[in-house]
Amino acid sequence: MRRFLIAATLCLAQPAFGQDYAEESLPDVNQETQAVALMDTLRCVVCQGQPISGSNADLARDMRRLVRERIAAGESPETVRAWLVSRYGQWVSLKPEVNELTAPLWLIPLIALGGAGLLYSRRFKRKKK
Repeated sequence: MRRFLIAATLCLAQPAFGQDYAEESLPDVNQETQAVALMDTLRCVVCQGQPISGSNADLARDMRRLVRERIAAGESPETVRAWLVSRYGQWVSLKPEVNELTAPLWLIPLIALGGAGLLYSRRFKRKKK
């Protein structure tokens, strides 16, 4: 029974032993503001619809840590974003750039909306006659 109580106590106290630097703010307020703004625009690769600033996934925690470390080292948010995009692809960005690879992401919804409008207008004209 004594061993069980010791094991249970250690399991419950374990989170207190480790420190999560991903949740620790940077001492420089300007750098922390830049880091948080960047984290709000980066997608959690695990959650896929959530920014890393609001995700509880381990990978998002690691990404927050990397963003803070690189910004604290003096890198600009654009440089950090470019490094993460080169590592994870355009998918990591919640606001992807418009280029030849991402053009379908921007054009297909517009084409679908235009097609739906065309079909609706033709149907409306038929009913009118």
